Amino acid sequence: MNTVGKSAFVEAVGQASDDASGYLDFFKGQITESHLGKELLEKVELTEDNASKLEEFSKEWKDANDKWNAMWGVKIEQTEDGRHYVAGIGLSMEDTEEGKLSQFLVAANRIAFIDPANGNETPMFVAQGNQIFMNEVFLKYLTAPTITSGGNPPVFSLTPDGRLTAKNADISGNVNANSGTLNNVTINQNCRILGKLSANQIEGDIVKTVGKAFPRNGSYASGTITVTVYDDQAFDRQIVIPPVLFRGGKHENFNSNNQQSYWYSTCKLQVLKNGQEIFQQPATDVSRVFSSVIDMPAGHGHVTLTFNVSSYGANNWTPTTSISDLLVVVMKKSTAGISIS
Repeated sequence: MNTVGKSAFVEAVGQASDDASGYLDFFKGQITESHLGKELLEKVELTEDNASKLEEFSKEWKDANDKWNAMWGVKIEQTEDGRHYVAGIGLSMEDTEEGKLSQFLVAANRIAFIDPANGNETPMFVAQGNQIFMNEVFLKYLTAPTITSGGNPPVFSLTPDGRLTAKNADISGNVNANSGTLNNVTINQNCRILGKLSANQIEGDIVKTVGKAFPRNGSYASGTITVTVYDDQAFDRQIVIPPVLFRGGKHENFNSNNQQSYWYSTCKLQVLKNGQEIFQQPATDVSRVFSSVIDMPAGHGHVTLTFNVSSYGANNWTPTTSISDLLVVVMKKSTAGISIS
């Protein structure tokens, strides 16, 4: 025994593992090597088949170290069809290398405790077939390699590697996790994220943006961008288009007489909303700007915006034009916390 009253076995291996049979094998060796274990499990040669014997034993003695030992017990032995059966109980006080060891051993296929009060015949405890059955257990401390609930498959399980599986869980306290996956969850109250949030499929009360560069053909802008905002939310939204700058250019030209003249490249931007024109302007050597805020009430259908940019030069000369990239921002329409007059 150590200074806190635990055996060396408990100190060394008294932790949960997936080798529960190792514990039992250890105790099997301890029991079968004890005097009481040998007395209970020792076979008596019965002279004929289907014979039985009831024996009570009581012994006390001094060992080689002049230590007192004592044991008492009773056992029943029978033979049937060449097989040997034994049932018995015993008490002992033996001297071991760890000190005095008191034992209460039972040899039986089934062990049960029955409280017959008020005619009750239901056992409160049964051990049979390498299993223990109890209705209710109150434990101060439990060490178990694996815990599972009833059902097939079990609705709750805890494995030796710390894997917890539960079909339903109601957790009212704190939950700390370093990693994991959540599917189809609802956050009812405020959520604070101190780290980095990455998401690529957010729906609902979140700003969404999309951007794209206008097509070009060499030195000039030419082509179409189409943006569709789907009516898939239950609240009103606004489509915000930050400024798009576009311009043409002014170019010098000298004729055969070395006379100077100028010609212009023109960049034209046209914007359609659901096929209806909402903006069209040309720009030469002075930049033009398009920006807009478009209301999108919920339930009024999708909104399709078409941006057409074209360029041309005087005398069909090759133009030189430019236009900034398109950015479209979609957000929930709300005046909460904002006043405008």
